Amino acid sequence: MANVGHSHRPEQFKGIALFTPAGDVIYAIDANKQRRWHSDLCVALQELLGLTEPPHFLVPFYTATIDRWWDTQTQELRVVAELHPLVEKYQALLNVIFQMPDVVWQLMPWQADTPELQMIETYRDRFPALWEEQNLIVAYEQWQNRGQDLMLLGDDPTPSGIQNYVLRLFVSGDNTLTERTLQQLHELLEVSLPGPYSLKVIDIYKHPEMAEQDHITAIPTLIRVSPTPTRRIVGEFTDPQRFIELLAGS
Repeated sequence: MANVGHSHRPEQFKGIALFTPAGDVIYAIDANKQRRWHSDLCVALQELLGLTEPPHFLVPFYTATIDRWWDTQTQELRVVAELHPLVEKYQALLNVIFQMPDVVWQLMPWQADTPELQMIETYRDRFPALWEEQNLIVAYEQWQNRGQDLMLLGDDPTPSGIQNYVLRLFVSGDNTLTERTLQQLHELLEVSLPGPYSLKVIDIYKHPEMAEQDHITAIPTLIRVSPTPTRRIVGEFTDPQRFIELLAGS
């Protein structure tokens, strides 16, 4: 499980995101503004994490919504972005996945002692995966299309031209460098890989054992786990041509 693809943002769109208590996120970008709802993300999260049922109880406490539209009166694009205080710390990540670096997010009104928040805690034993960090950043559209592609493959175990890329990105904390790295990586992966990919973001401070296992000596480091042979890119992704040669090459 990991990040599946990246959504291309149209000029006018509605964006929604659903977080888990552990900080994983699934998001959707909807140009029609009527096709995707937080309930859809709950269903997807159920399948991704193997839950017994969709975690609708996370809404609205672990959600964010952004709306960008053309104002006919002022003749300009307008943006309204709202998030729940429980996910306020993820503003930088939201700016990256919705490709809106300068957006200021407004907090939804809430009360810290609301009984609904206490109710969410009662689900921890039934849905432990929601409280376990999976390092997931999932684009709903690409995840959904990936599932359709797998069904279309049928019983053919080796379809020609199909490669599923498994990637690991090692970063050091939630800071400006990490945000810039994610932004660069999303843009490059969108245009460089010939097949679907999964990306697991690993913080070396939270998971030093994984950094040691993969012999990480510098940050950021991107590792192509699959297809083999393993490839490694160290440093910022400022050379697109070199990036494509290393990552997509056989």
